Amino acid sequence: MSDAPCPAETGRPAAEAAKADRLRADVLVEALPYIKNYQGSTVVIKYGGHAMIDERLRDGFAQDVALLRLVGFKPVVVHGGGPQIDALLKRLNIDFRFVEGQRFTDEVTMEAVEMVLSGRVGQDIVSRITRAGAGAVGLTGKDAGLIKAARKRLSRPSLEADAPDEIVDIGLVGEPVAINVELIRHLSAGGFVPVISPVGADEAGTTYNINADAVAAAVAASLSAARLILLTDVTGVLDHEGRLIERLAEAQLNELKRAGHVTGGMLPKLDCCLTAVKGGCRAASIVDGREPHAVLLELFTDKGSGTEVTLA
Repeated sequence: MSDAPCPAETGRPAAEAAKADRLRADVLVEALPYIKNYQGSTVVIKYGGHAMIDERLRDGFAQDVALLRLVGFKPVVVHGGGPQIDALLKRLNIDFRFVEGQRFTDEVTMEAVEMVLSGRVGQDIVSRITRAGAGAVGLTGKDAGLIKAARKRLSRPSLEADAPDEIVDIGLVGEPVAINVELIRHLSAGGFVPVISPVGADEAGTTYNINADAVAAAVAASLSAARLILLTDVTGVLDHEGRLIERLAEAQLNELKRAGHVTGGMLPKLDCCLTAVKGGCRAASIVDGREPHAVLLELFTDKGSGTEVTLA
C-alpha cells in the first residue's frame, strides 16, 4: 500500500496557502493609493497606553514606524510613559498623587519623570525602531529648545458663592507654547525618525512635565502634518449605542459634547485632535493601540482603525 498522501491531503494546504497569498496581495493593493497620497508627508504618532507595555505590540509598533519611513513617509513619534513613571516612584518609595487628573510634579518627581521618559522609555523606542530598519533619534523637549513650555494653570469653581475660581497647584506641569520645527525637519530630511519625550523648558530654564497628547498635537500643528494619530486603550469614539464613530467633524463633536456622549478621558484627547487640525494638521485620529499594527491599519486601509477628527 502506498504511503503517498492523497490529492485531498496535498490540495488543501496548497489551496489555503494560495488564499493567504491572495489576501496579502489584496492588502498591498489596498494600501497603494494611501502610500501614494501620503508619501513624503509628515505623520505624528503619539505612542502610549497598552501598546507601550505589551512586548508583541511594542515590536509591532516599531515595525510600523520603520515601514512608514522606508516607504517615504516622515514619521515623528511622541511618547508617554505614565505607568513606567509610577513604577519607578514606587521602587524609590516616593509618594505621588494626581490633582484634577494631572500628575502633581514637584522637583523630585520631575527628576523621575526625566529619568523614565528621556532615558529608559525613549531609548527603548529608539532601539526597537532602529532594529526594525529605520534610524531613530531620541530627543527631549529641552534639546535645542525643541519644546518651549509654560507652567500650566488649572482652576476650579470656588465652593463659596460669588467667589473667584480657585487656582489649583499642580507643580511643575507645563504646556507647549512653541515647537522648534527646524530641528525635527532637519532630522526627517536626513532619513531619521525623531522620537520625542514630552519634557520642555521655559525661557528661565525651568523644566516641565507635559502631557504627551498635548505635545503631539502641538508638533502636528506646527509641522502642518498630514496626520496625527493618538494611540489609546479604547476603540475610539462611540455613539450612544456603543458603535464606533469612524469620522467626526468639529460640529458633530461639539454636539456630542453638549449631549453628554463624550466624557472623561476622551474629552482632552478630542480637544488635542481639534487643536492639531485647527493649527494646520490635515486630520487627527484616535486609534486603539491594543490592535496589532494599528498605525498601518489606520493609514493604509479603507476602513481605518479608529475615529478620525476633521474640521468639516
